Amino acid sequence: MSAPKAPAEQIDKAAARRSFERAASSYEAAAVLQREISQRLLERLDYVRLQPNTVLDLGCGTGLALDDLCRRYRGAQVLALDFALGMLAQARRRGYWRNRPRALCADMDRLPLAADSVDLIVSNATLQWSNDLSGCFAELHRVLRPNGLLLFTTFGPDTLIELRHAWAEADAEAHVAEFLDMHDIGDALVHARFADPVMDCERLTLTYTQVSDLMADMKALGTQNRLQRRPRGLTGRERLRRMTAAYEHLRQDGRLPSTWEVIYGLAWMPAQKSPAASITSIPVSAIGRAPKSR
Repeated sequence: MSAPKAPAEQIDKAAARRSFERAASSYEAAAVLQREISQRLLERLDYVRLQPNTVLDLGCGTGLALDDLCRRYRGAQVLALDFALGMLAQARRRGYWRNRPRALCADMDRLPLAADSVDLIVSNATLQWSNDLSGCFAELHRVLRPNGLLLFTTFGPDTLIELRHAWAEADAEAHVAEFLDMHDIGDALVHARFADPVMDCERLTLTYTQVSDLMADMKALGTQNRLQRRPRGLTGRERLRRMTAAYEHLRQDGRLPSTWEVIYGLAWMPAQKSPAASITSIPVSAIGRAPKSR
């Protein structure tokens, strides 16, 4: 089987981390879409027969899913993983006094977890930040125990399509990431040897009074342009004017639309899995709780 398609544009991970660090205090207020799809994702666990001992929230952000996971699986150890410490500082306060999540700062493409150490991985609106989705899925396959479950959302190619087209009218620079198609993500799951992958998608539309409101939301979320090939200088007034004018052609009933193609994925770990490749890792039991703030 040939390797599945990779994103055409690579993410500048260091710049993305800095953006999420700065957005840690503003994320919650702006995360309307992320909160909604997190709820829809977690509702799918109502139909899953699984009693995990260890749960991983992959790319937890400020922890939108953690209260539900800590309540739903009261006897499980819940790990909150993100590559931005500022986000983790918010996330570690989630849960309740008898079951707080344990914070782990790491990149999802290289997990510092032992093989066969996690029963359930939940990931909301995170996988689009991987530069190597096949490698990321291989890592998730490695850490999941037999019969474990991966449940996730990410974004498809119609996401921010209005903004992408508006910028194309202004210049030839890369302003919006190219998101993978649902079928390419499904192929990557099969390539990583997951079993019974199930994929579906829906399109949600947010509306704004001005293009600047959309841009402000993206900054508050930490999701502004962090492509390796992004423009490095200041955006000139003329280019910004051309982009805004192009977006204005889409105005309906006094509002500007912003489309988000949300992809939902579910895949199981086979009951029998081949040995994981050799990698430096630590067992879940070695992760200590973060010290209490003074």
